[in-house]
Amino acid sequence: MTAPNSVAEPNTVLVVNAGSSSLKVRLLAGEDVVDSLDLTDWSGAEDTDGLERFVTAQSTVDVVGHRIVHGGARFTEPVVLDSGVRDAIAALTELAPLHQPRGVAGIDAVWKVLPDTPAVACFDTAFHTTLPAAAATYALPREWNERWALRRHGFHGLSHSHAARRTAELLGRPLRDLRIVTCHLGAGASLAAVDGGRSVDTTMGFTPLAGLVMATRSGSVDPGLVLWLLEHSGLDLGALTHALESESGLLGLGGSADMREILRRADTGDPAATLAFDVYVHRLVREIAAMTASLRGLDALTFTGGVGEHSPRVRAAATAALAHLGVHVDDSRNTATSDADISTADAEVRTLVVTAREDLEIARHTRTALS
Repeated sequence: MTAPNSVAEPNTVLVVNAGSSSLKVRLLAGEDVVDSLDLTDWSGAEDTDGLERFVTAQSTVDVVGHRIVHGGARFTEPVVLDSGVRDAIAALTELAPLHQPRGVAGIDAVWKVLPDTPAVACFDTAFHTTLPAAAATYALPREWNERWALRRHGFHGLSHSHAARRTAELLGRPLRDLRIVTCHLGAGASLAAVDGGRSVDTTMGFTPLAGLVMATRSGSVDPGLVLWLLEHSGLDLGALTHALESESGLLGLGGSADMREILRRADTGDPAATLAFDVYVHRLVREIAAMTASLRGLDALTFTGGVGEHSPRVRAAATAALAHLGVHVDDSRNTATSDADISTADAEVRTLVVTAREDLEIARHTRTALS
């Protein structure tokens, strides 16, 4: 695998978005989706036949753009793929064990079908390289931070970037003038404090395990609790890691990783599901307020991602607790599931729903990297 020199004005972009449990593939001509593939419960390297068939069926692909979750300290902007870059991405697997192997599997599968087509890796962590030192630095021994490049990386950057840009468009205001908290709520979930288009704080950290309660991930827990479990529970490191990544969050508390099922069970009086929802919303509200503090104020609150777009009850519960910040949602508008302002007419802070379009952000970065 060798990197190409450049592609003049690449138009048709194949976007490969490998998540923690799913695969979304979009063929874009400009900003129009020409063809698409969605695979749920996608395992990665053992399950590439469907992806390979889809890619083979395309008549024209100018360039390929891959979403890669973790760029580590090395990859702070989109980069043209070659075998060295591919291997360096794979080496970061331990920092994002649910995502990184699937991203590499997508790279390998598409390269197998399109070995001569240029490809670009676009990193979720890159958007957060603008975090100020005060927000990015862990209060650990300085020599640890320097030796192992320890810092808060943040994730979902492609989604946060698009959501912020789209928020400005919907409000008809320059992005540079807006303080926005973007809420990417899906199987994975994180917030970003976006000031003038730049990320200045976020809820995830060195790995995608920190921050909000997620579908199967715990979000932030007391590190002392983790150390206590390692010492007293009889769990080894592998079992504890698996539990925090895959058996916690909504699944661990409420018995399902699907917010729709949690709400259905809560409506029947299931106390575990009710508690799971309450914990989820409590953490969400607390972290939105923290992001607002980092911004020194708030102009817009934007929900995106599967839960963010499709759960009016999550939005209603969260925003009801944020009225003191000037957040007020119109119940009739809160039924929206795509790009819309759902605020009351007199709300000081605008609340929006934005369709997650990481594909557009990946295509934009891919074209820029190769132009």
